[in-house]
Amino acid sequence: MIPNQHNAGARSHQPAVFRMAMLDTDLDHILPSSVLPPFWAKLVVGLVAIVCFARSYDGDFVFDDSEAVVNNKDLQAETPLGDLWHHDFWGSRLSSNTSHKSYRPLTVLTFRINYYLSGGFHPVGFHVVNILLHSGISVLMVDVFSVLFGGLQYTSKGRRLHLAPRASLLAALLFAVHPVHTECVAGVVGRADLLCALFFLLSFLGYCKAFRESNKEGAHSSTFWVLLSIFLGAVAMLCKEQGITVLGLNAVFDILVIGKFNVLEIVQKVLRKDKSLENLGMLRNGGLLFRMTLLTSGGAGMLYVRWRIMGTGPPAFTEVDNPASFADSMLVRAINYNYYYSLNAWLLLCPWWLCFDWSMGCIPLIKSVSDWRVIALAALWFCLIGLICQALCSEDGHKRRILTLGLGFLVIPFLPASNLFFRVGFVVAERVLYLPSVGYCVLLTFGFGALSKHTRKKKLIAAVVLGILFINMLRCVVRSGEWRSEEQLFRSALSVCPLNAKVHYNIGKNLADKGNQTAAIRYYREAVRLNPKYVHAMNNLGNILKERNELQEAEELLSLAVQIQPDFAAAWMNLGIVQNSLKRFEAAEQSYRTAIKHRRKYPDCYYNLGRLYADLNRHVDALNAWRNATVLKPEHSLAWNNMIILLDNTGNLAQAEAVGREALELIPNDHSLMFSLANVLGKSQKYKESEALFLKAIKANPNAASYHGNLAVLYHRWGHLDLAKKHYEISLQLDPTASGTKENYGLLRRKLELMQKKDV
Repeated sequence: MIPNQHNAGARSHQPAVFRMAMLDTDLDHILPSSVLPPFWAKLVVGLVAIVCFARSYDGDFVFDDSEAVVNNKDLQAETPLGDLWHHDFWGSRLSSNTSHKSYRPLTVLTFRINYYLSGGFHPVGFHVVNILLHSGISVLMVDVFSVLFGGLQYTSKGRRLHLAPRASLLAALLFAVHPVHTECVAGVVGRADLLCALFFLLSFLGYCKAFRESNKEGAHSSTFWVLLSIFLGAVAMLCKEQGITVLGLNAVFDILVIGKFNVLEIVQKVLRKDKSLENLGMLRNGGLLFRMTLLTSGGAGMLYVRWRIMGTGPPAFTEVDNPASFADSMLVRAINYNYYYSLNAWLLLCPWWLCFDWSMGCIPLIKSVSDWRVIALAALWFCLIGLICQALCSEDGHKRRILTLGLGFLVIPFLPASNLFFRVGFVVAERVLYLPSVGYCVLLTFGFGALSKHTRKKKLIAAVVLGILFINMLRCVVRSGEWRSEEQLFRSALSVCPLNAKVHYNIGKNLADKGNQTAAIRYYREAVRLNPKYVHAMNNLGNILKERNELQEAEELLSLAVQIQPDFAAAWMNLGIVQNSLKRFEAAEQSYRTAIKHRRKYPDCYYNLGRLYADLNRHVDALNAWRNATVLKPEHSLAWNNMIILLDNTGNLAQAEAVGREALELIPNDHSLMFSLANVLGKSQKYKESEALFLKAIKANPNAASYHGNLAVLYHRWGHLDLAKKHYEISLQLDPTASGTKENYGLLRRKLELMQKKDV
């Protein structure tokens, strides 16, 4: 055990020792009798971690990766680096009411570096970094578990005397191969959890270092390591909010392990009103009070700065994100929260049923104590209370140490996800178990050691341990494969959460993106059936029905969506498109205006509003709407094109030419803009310039029949009849049904025949 440090400022003549665990000898039959040196132990753990998740290295960007990485403008060079400190994890301004409030600038910075080094959004580089991070963290776990099991020994000069203990190696292997880590490793957004865990563990080891070094350098060295630990905790928090909990873990380690604070003894003395309580060294330990002051001040400072940066209040979640938190009854909330805890515990114990999302009906609410699932709550608390009692009441100081730290790692990092302090935006999330799994590995390793000590069937226990390692490795490989593509990931969730509307929605969206509308409709309908208030599923289903010209049902779905969520701008815009198709122009205009009211910077809505005005021959309004679209989104090619065409059709050739040239300066490689401007220039008899643009557009899109047809018309007017004939024929080969081209070609042929007769 570590000797009590009564004063951080005093020099001690006793060596600061982390003694070897008795548990280590109990594991001789499971791991080789000759203990691996630290380097080789870490190498084995690191390689095993890589093997488990290597299959995900060439996977796609899946699920949340699209928003946090691919569509996040903070990764691109044109976004100033300073913006990262004012934006949330998804690239939105933290001050916005719609912000998710996830403040992880250091994680986003690593994404940006990845983007720069990869030369764009190439997922391999992003996945490789995640795999290497998990491998590095697993290697670091050998040292962390050595501290937790008391397996590292140092002399007063800080020299290591012992090799890596078996208990630490086994626990590190259990951590490296745990399948619940797949989401963090195989999903690019899981890097937030990986980076947070890395600096969390460095902070913890730094805090431990204070006591190893205090005998060599005195108070200054001890205080330095405590302050460094707090700084590393702040860095962990800038990777993910969960990182701040390391300060609580450090405090528990200091009080219960370093200070040998016996909670049961204190409680008994308080109950007996024992006057000897006043003489407890713990309560007079100035060094401990100083360190607790530093930790408390550091934590309070982090929370204050975090709150100020957040700007507005906490994020607003909906009932489908976390239904238990919206229950009216406190009893119902408490029961369901505890049931969620039991599910998290089960995922650690049996990580076979894994799902990318556990919301939207995946876990129905427990509304009565007669629900059989209450048994899970009882089992969880029976085990926890048993472990807590063992940790507090055991006379064996080593056992008390391991159980205390194991429970600390299990519970403390999980607290931000517990709904105890604030509402969270999920029901169960596998990614938040990355750090708590450290505590699970400690307790499991301790349990195996205890069983080995009290049973003769040691070979059976060895087989069980090795079997768990092997099965978990296989599960990691299989699960990593499921995370390689969205289709595999979403379909894998059907067997785990068939009642989850979001699973059906995501499968439907994936099918729709691939053009399989019939199958997509089936999954969207199922999502709406499972969750009748799922407005996003209604919106997407309405869009597909609109494209299939099933306008009546599309209007009903979209109208219901905006009734449920009146500020759903996309649904308002799509409703306007359907109403426009139904010739209900006033209603369509009102829907477009409502969409813009709820989302002022909405270029696509301005574009569709312009189309409505064009249909109504309100040309000035149409041009203004399209101009607004291009101001908000300068690369909005359709809006530019429509402006050019409308000005061309109304005879404003000079203005059409000016708009076309402006558009091509902004989007120089858009062949549709080249084509539209070429038509305008041809009508203005600027034949040479028009010809150049037509040829450039054809080079970019050689199979566009209209491009060849209009170039033929240009040559026809220009008098280059042979070239006109050539391009008319190419156009008709590409599109034999084009009546206008047929008519013009007929005129050309008659003209050529007349010319031949005259020559004769």
